[in-house]
Formats: sequence, C-alpha cells, structure tokens
Amino acid sequence: MKQEMKQRFCELLGEENVLAGEPMSRHTTFRIGGPADYFLIPKTVGEIKEILKICKEENLPHFILGNGSNLLVSDKGYRGVIIQLYRNMCGIEVEDTCIRAQAGALLSSIAAAAKNASLTGFEFAGGIPGTLGGAVVMNAGAYGGEMKDVLEEVTVLDKNGEILKLSSGDLKMGYRTSIVKSAQYLVLEAVISLEEGEQEQIRARMKELTDQRTHKQPLEYPSAGSTFKRPEGYFAGKLIMDCGLRGYRVGGAQVSEKHCGFVINTGDATAQDVRTLMKNVSDMVSEKFGVTLEPEVKFLGEF
Repeated sequence: MKQEMKQRFCELLGEENVLAGEPMSRHTTFRIGGPADYFLIPKTVGEIKEILKICKEENLPHFILGNGSNLLVSDKGYRGVIIQLYRNMCGIEVEDTCIRAQAGALLSSIAAAAKNASLTGFEFAGGIPGTLGGAVVMNAGAYGGEMKDVLEEVTVLDKNGEILKLSSGDLKMGYRTSIVKSAQYLVLEAVISLEEGEQEQIRARMKELTDQRTHKQPLEYPSAGSTFKRPEGYFAGKLIMDCGLRGYRVGGAQVSEKHCGFVINTGDATAQDVRTLMKNVSDMVSEKFGVTLEPEVKFLGEF
C-alpha cells in the first residue's frame, strides 16, 4: 500500500518532490521530530489540489507545513502526508505600495523586498522565523505590529478545493488566530499593503529590531520561538521566571536562561522532553499564580 501511494505521488510531483519516511527533525526549527509517512513538495496550486483529492480518497491525514518554525512533531513522527509549501512556492512581487507573495515566502524575505522598494510597515516581521502562510493563519506579530495591520487580501483554498479571495475584513484576525485557522483554509498567497518610506530609516529600524532579538532571545539554540501565548494582563516569560524556572530542564529541553518565554533544544531533546517540560512549567505557573499558560507551539503526531 505504501509503495503504491508513493508511486502515485511520484507520478504527480516527480520523484525528487516525494520523500517517504522523512525525518521531521530536518524540517522544524526545534530540530525535533520522527519520520513522516509521506513528505510532499508541490510546485503549483493544481498539484496541491490533486494531493488533497488523493488524501480524501485514501482517507490519509495531511498537514500543511511552512518552514516548521512553530511546531513540535512527535518522536513517533506523523502517520500521514506532510505538504510543504516553502521553497517551491515562495514568489514575491512588488506592485506599487503592495507586495504580493506566495504562502511559502519567508517573512524575512518579504521584509527585505519591502526595504529594497522603500516600503514601510513590515519591519516588525523581518525577524519572525516563519512563512507568510503560517503568519496569516495565526496573525503573527512582534514589536507592536501584527499581520492584521498590513494584510489587504488573502487567497485560500477551502476544504472543497475551491479558491476564495478574502479581504482583510473577512479574516477575523485576533491574538494568534484568524478565520483561516478556524475554517481550516489553506493559504495560497496574500497581498500586503504598505506605505512609501525612507529606505535608510527602514533599514535602521530593521537593524534595531534584529539587535533587540539577538540580545534578548536564545537564537543560538533550536527552538520554536515563544512557547506560550501571552496570558491577558501578564507576560508568560516573567511568570515562568518568577516561579524560579529559569534554566529548568527535562532531558535535553530547557527553559532558556536568556529568555524564560522560550523552551530550547540544548542538543539532544526529544519531543517528549519538550512536552513534559511545558506541562510541568504550566502546572507550576498555575499553582503559584492561578494563571493558565496556553501553548503557542503546535503539536503534531501522537504524544
């Protein structure tokens, strides 16, 4: 059965874009994760539609992956199809004061394109380690900016394989959520609306934010970025620090000593190490402060 399915995907995408038993540790910023049954790298919307059709016919679970920056994959891997929208679907075009980009485009690449075109308003996203598709789904934000501030239009694929265009008002974006997430749409591309600016000022602002990130965040270790959502009225990192958990470890997973809002892989962490550490931290914060920490990291596979 597996060989037949692989052959079917190879006929659709070409052998070089179909991987079987692919370790997900190669495709997440945590550098953690067991093998996926099928890892597919489509190049066109038509190929994506056909993959989804096959998954439906064969009752195969599927997951849409960007560059794996907000994801913890089980040590057992994923029993299904990973569809990576990243290097093969990362086009970026500047149109006057707008940027049209495909779902697999990195936010850092879009920010660089905006800077080169002297467009301001996207500096906040330059250091977020993710793709446009994932950023739209979760309304990614940093340093006072959010995707909802700049999105003009998003093109998505719905569960029936229909292509829809959603305006910014249709997106219902809130803190780390959007209608794209709740309706399980698949982001194909988006139009970002910016303003004309001074290139030197844009460059200076991007450098300032990069310096802040480098100084405050443990970028030298694999992680999934901020581990927990910000509880209303609090900061997750401060609550964790005030529980005396700076540097707290479970196996190879550790609460960063540099920023307690980050859980890092010190080199040999398993997904279970991270999951256990997150639960322990959440339990201790709840017990001491009565605040519930919700994961910002997405879990994939069996835990």
